[in-house]
Amino acid sequence: MNIIDHLSVGVPAIEAATAFYAPVLSALGVQQLAATDAFAAYGRDAVQFLVMKPENGAASSSGNGTHICFAAETPGAVDRFHKAALENGGTCEGEPGPRPGYPKPDVYTTFVRDPFGNKLEAIHNGFAA
Repeated sequence: MNIIDHLSVGVPAIEAATAFYAPVLSALGVQQLAATDAFAAYGRDAVQFLVMKPENGAASSSGNGTHICFAAETPGAVDRFHKAALENGGTCEGEPGPRPGYPKPDVYTTFVRDPFGNKLEAIHNGFAA
């Protein structure tokens, strides 16, 4: 069993968040599985990632040193994730490519920020592989 049930990031508006996340996560074979006015939930067979308005009504913010890493089945999926992120308002935080300094061999990854400042990674051959 996974030790994490789900992860979420705060966003100021669900509609704007789904405009970014739907194509970006689709590049990894992930679909939107549920949505309300307060959140949108994504996964393959079960919800594992959510974008949501902060429960306390305060402004959303990104965490310094925090990022969410999505598993990619192939290096090509990593490339498609990066491209979709940039095409939908994200910014590059690390071009797709191998990372020889990582603790596992043959890692291929990329980093982006969503339009709301949250740092995201897509990785092939990461810890979950």
